[in-house]
Amino acid sequence: MINTYRVELEGLFTGPLDLLLYLVRRNELSIIELRIARITQQFQEFLNVLEFIDIDLAGDFVVMASTLAEIKSREVLPQPEQEEEPTIDEDPRGELIQQLLEYKRFKDASTALEDRAAEWQERYPRLSDDRPSAGKDPSADRIKEVELWDLVSAFARVVERQVIDEETSIRYDDTPISVYIQQIGDLVRKEQRVAFTALFEETTLRSKVVGMFLAVLELLRSHSFRAEQEEEYGEIWILPPIESAIQSEPETSKPETVDNADENSLG
Repeated sequence: MINTYRVELEGLFTGPLDLLLYLVRRNELSIIELRIARITQQFQEFLNVLEFIDIDLAGDFVVMASTLAEIKSREVLPQPEQEEEPTIDEDPRGELIQQLLEYKRFKDASTALEDRAAEWQERYPRLSDDRPSAGKDPSADRIKEVELWDLVSAFARVVERQVIDEETSIRYDDTPISVYIQQIGDLVRKEQRVAFTALFEETTLRSKVVGMFLAVLELLRSHSFRAEQEEEYGEIWILPPIESAIQSEPETSKPETVDNADENSLG
């Protein structure tokens, strides 16, 4: 993949432990009750999508996939009979579970701090100008309404449903991602609500599909666009920044008396 499609991916995809934690929550599991067989299969599905997006990005995820496969193979081997359940230390999943628990503690603490900072900012907005200005770190942005992995999962369903053409040197699409950001942004502002899957209906070219997906991530992360998902595994809707939505609403006016001709036209 050429550099024009790179959107600080290393900072956006936080790592394999973050994906594992997402899968645990999505399957409504306790970390202690980690079901390796199910998680391994789902993790591999996400890995396939990450490799589709950027093979260099998937390195750490490949290592984790290998670890999961090894633990899974150890679990299916005959085990000596035990009267009691094995402790975490004796469980082949033990080290991974400990890592997940530690990662969850740090992530929960980080989220709590970010929420408190946002609350402080809303309560004391005038003090924001007094703080020293600093360059924006793209990797610090968060996609809040819909989790990043929900978007990756939706993208996986797009790729699975469509027949994606492998590009050749002739058909390769080298459109800068800024163009896709502009095009998709304009469409969402105009329509006010655009289905994520609808963005990819008119193209099957791999490089274009990936470029459009990364443009959506950039709009959500750095341009204040929003995403909503009304039900699990359901459609994800892309919405404009709140300011754009407010500006697009028609101005309210005093109700006027409707004459008979107007009443007939409403039917």
